[in-house]
Amino acid sequence: MTQTITPRVRTLALLLLAVTGLLLAAAGPASAHAALTGSDPRQGVVVAEAPAQVSLTFSEEVAMSDDSLRVLDPEGERVDAGKPYNAGGTTYSVRLRGGLAKGTYTVAYQVVSADSHPVAGAYTFSVGAPSKTSVAVGGQEAGGGVVGLLYGLGRYVSYAGFIVLAGGAAFVLACWQRGAGVRAVQRLVVSGWLALTAATLALLLLRGSYTTSGKVGDIVDLDLLGQVLQTKTGAALVSRLLLLAAAALFVAVLFGAYEKREDAEKRDLTFGLAIGGTVVAAGLAASWSMAEHASVGLQPGIAMPVDVVHLLAVAAWLGGLATLLVALYRAPADTPVESFAVRRFSRVAFGSVLALVATGAYQSWRQLGSWSALTGTRYGQLLLAKIALVLLLVGIAWASRRWTGRLARSVADPAGARTEDGAEDRTEGEAKAGIKGSPEPGAATDAAEPAGRHEPTGARLDAAGGKAPADEDTRRAAQLARQRAAVDAARNKRLRDADPNRFGLRRSVLAEAGVAVVLLAVTTVLTQTEPGRTEQEARAAASSPSSSSAPAAGAVTLDMPFDTGGQSGKGVVRLDIDPARVGGNELHLYVQRPDGRAIDVPEVKVAFTLTAKGIGPLPVAPDRITTGHWAASGVQIPMAGDWKVAVTVRTSDIDQVTVTKNAQIG
Repeated sequence: MTQTITPRVRTLALLLLAVTGLLLAAAGPASAHAALTGSDPRQGVVVAEAPAQVSLTFSEEVAMSDDSLRVLDPEGERVDAGKPYNAGGTTYSVRLRGGLAKGTYTVAYQVVSADSHPVAGAYTFSVGAPSKTSVAVGGQEAGGGVVGLLYGLGRYVSYAGFIVLAGGAAFVLACWQRGAGVRAVQRLVVSGWLALTAATLALLLLRGSYTTSGKVGDIVDLDLLGQVLQTKTGAALVSRLLLLAAAALFVAVLFGAYEKREDAEKRDLTFGLAIGGTVVAAGLAASWSMAEHASVGLQPGIAMPVDVVHLLAVAAWLGGLATLLVALYRAPADTPVESFAVRRFSRVAFGSVLALVATGAYQSWRQLGSWSALTGTRYGQLLLAKIALVLLLVGIAWASRRWTGRLARSVADPAGARTEDGAEDRTEGEAKAGIKGSPEPGAATDAAEPAGRHEPTGARLDAAGGKAPADEDTRRAAQLARQRAAVDAARNKRLRDADPNRFGLRRSVLAEAGVAVVLLAVTTVLTQTEPGRTEQEARAAASSPSSSSAPAAGAVTLDMPFDTGGQSGKGVVRLDIDPARVGGNELHLYVQRPDGRAIDVPEVKVAFTLTAKGIGPLPVAPDRITTGHWAASGVQIPMAGDWKVAVTVRTSDIDQVTVTKNAQIG
């Protein structure tokens, strides 16, 4: 008999699923983990003659396809010739056709970074003079749309499946070997295997569309699937599927031959299963480490084993927690989860937390690189949220540990004692459950049995006056035995459920599991977010040109970070003033994300003020050229001096900000 899930528990589960969905939906497109650090021609430049090629430099190696790097003329026609190629290091180039006309050209790129995440962006340069362009590059968000959402969901399900599969099996072997025969536990672990297998297959199909077009129809494109299988991520997913075949054999033995063995015969098999299971689990964890953050950047030879240990610790803790929750709520009355099993899991969880702290500290240092990145980057902010959830989880686990101690003491010293006449008093749990004291052995049998039950078989007559057949007696006896067993099981279950210590343990473990669901969602989003170290390096590369005034004879470039406070409100405005002298000037303004990608905003305004002479503000309304690029010609500067340049950026109907910087003009 199983425990019915209460409406309150169902409501909590629905709320947790809603929170998880919101977190995954808010993740949006996967952030680029390789940043564009340089280009030739550079963004916004006006060159006298058309270049022979366009080159892009990234912060790490990237994978390119034939259409990864495109150059478009003002009419939107491609002018690149041939396939992109590696020009050395992390620089990639594509040749251009000869005889390009004057005007503004758009460079659009979409590549895959070394840690498997898609990277896309665009910028413009001009030949001879800027011009209007029909090219719209607002869709250069990699990994977005329906395919991106499905891919993120698949990643979440794959993590959850691995945690339940590996953690559930570890809980059975290390903490509660009798659990191998509990159907609810078996279903949980098998569902983890099914979820991980299905999610891995889905990710393999989604991968091609996710890193290229983002179209739903391309999910079943066999050519894209063939390209995916030749990549590092494709090899990792195929390896995971092969290891899942070994995991299926492990699960079959665990819940088959192992469950049927006697306790004394399980020792040798337990050791063998523990070794084999650890190897398979480590291999599954490595299928993430070999293709994601740990495989690139600083110290990959150390980072990948550390990442494997981190994933195994998460599985042992959260997967064991899920199994314990199922055991507390769904285990049959004749196979309750014992207090010693909970104490063993408490020790396993404590060791897992220590491993998580050690490996997490190393990973945080590696991905952030500085304290400023902890609060100044999205990765750092998500990491702070994850740390807060882990601390909350540890606090609830401490409460669970207290309930475990109370439950152990109540089992060691049960309430109630025999009375002088031999009748057994009701325990406190029985009283709460409304159960009467247990009768003396045999009393229930005598009361329940019909008159004549103990008469010799030959003395009882059937309705026709003959003797009752022997097989009828056997059936009645079996039926009565089943009834007795059901009554005893129901009584024991009510008694168990009425125990306040077990009830408190259930509630605290349920709260732990709820926090764990949200924690897993935050972790999934974190793995799709650009590491803080990379984001700061991209900002530094984006602002490497002069951030203040240049010599009076040349152009002035100003970089001004802004934050409107709204969604995607952070960015950098780059303002080019050429030739930065008294009289007419060309003004080019670029609005970029912190990683250097162009973003579209509804409105940009510029004003010049010469405070020392009381001139201004002189407003300038630039025209939109293309996504993230605004320009104005004939901007008149009436006098040389230290001018204050104010740029107002509006990112929505209500979110805008004005940033200023001084520049010497004339």
